Amino acid sequence: MTDAMFRVLVVEDDAHIRSVLRALLESSGYRVELAETAARALIEARSNRPDAVLVDLGLPDLDGQQLIREIRSFTTIPILVLSARTAEQQKIAALDQGADDYVTKPFDAGELLARLRAALRRSVRTAEQSETLKLGRLTVDLAHREAREGDAPVHFTPLEFRLLEVLVRNLGMIVTQDQIIRDVWGPQRLDDTRRLRTYIKMLRQKIELEPGRPQLLLTEAGVGYRLRQEGN
Repeated sequence: MTDAMFRVLVVEDDAHIRSVLRALLESSGYRVELAETAARALIEARSNRPDAVLVDLGLPDLDGQQLIREIRSFTTIPILVLSARTAEQQKIAALDQGADDYVTKPFDAGELLARLRAALRRSVRTAEQSETLKLGRLTVDLAHREAREGDAPVHFTPLEFRLLEVLVRNLGMIVTQDQIIRDVWGPQRLDDTRRLRTYIKMLRQKIELEPGRPQLLLTEAGVGYRLRQEGN
């Protein structure tokens, strides 16, 4: 799929920045829809089904984090935050709500386009995969970001599911720590291996029969992690 086939929804209350983003994206071949409020963004996201959303957190009618949560409740399309908020906790909160990446203002045009392309590539690869995967005792639905053990739902936070998605996309292969951190938290967090280990432990609690003796989510010492289906 070429960039010209992708539709991007820009949610930004600053008219000048909206204009800049529209020109940048259209010059790169994207089709662009604009929204200056969260209310309008939800209408656009539901009716026009964009392929990706760029969201400013400082919206006049609703905080951007709540908007991310609303959009994520009905679609798995990439959501990139574009905000002047630089505090680490605010970035983490946006990612926890379901955002796929975070770019701070003032932004570099090349970096923003590169992150958008990467997010769209991940989205296309996920869409091309089988919608469901049997993983030990769980059935994982990638398209709807759901997991079940028999008839019982198993809850994953947005970040936990993003981590699981990265591992599923590379099923059976070793994924380096840097690659996982880059895809889940972004390149600015590459040194945060402690956070990765914490989330790996949380994921094992949900997918392994014996989390202390993992059979599905394996540690490859000094390199990263590998996810396998039972018996493979």
